[in-house]
Amino acid sequence: MKIDNKGFTLIELLTVMAIIGVLTTIAIPAFAQYKARALDADAKSHLHSLYIACKSYWTDTGSANDCTMPIISTAAYGYKQIPTISITLSGNEMTFIAIASHVDSANSFTMDSFGNIS
Repeated sequence: MKIDNKGFTLIELLTVMAIIGVLTTIAIPAFAQYKARALDADAKSHLHSLYIACKSYWTDTGSANDCTMPIISTAAYGYKQIPTISITLSGNEMTFIAIASHVDSANSFTMDSFGNIS
């Protein structure tokens, strides 16, 4: 009489579980790094968008006027602040400085009057 066993042995199942465990220990730290870089890129992107809106404002009104969040958040300049990005900005075209950080990241980034992010 022939017995037809279909399925996996205990050794095969344990081997697959071990492989999945090893892959998970490698993937989770890498994923955390990717997420941190994405959050930082989001903050930098908002700084760039904010700077473009301020440049547009200065073109319209003159470089001596201070660029503020209420001004560039209007439909004329189109910047939309989101709650996950913390931003402070001040100054006119020559003294402009903006600082941004994502609320889930420990890093903050500064943009100067030339548009350089550090």
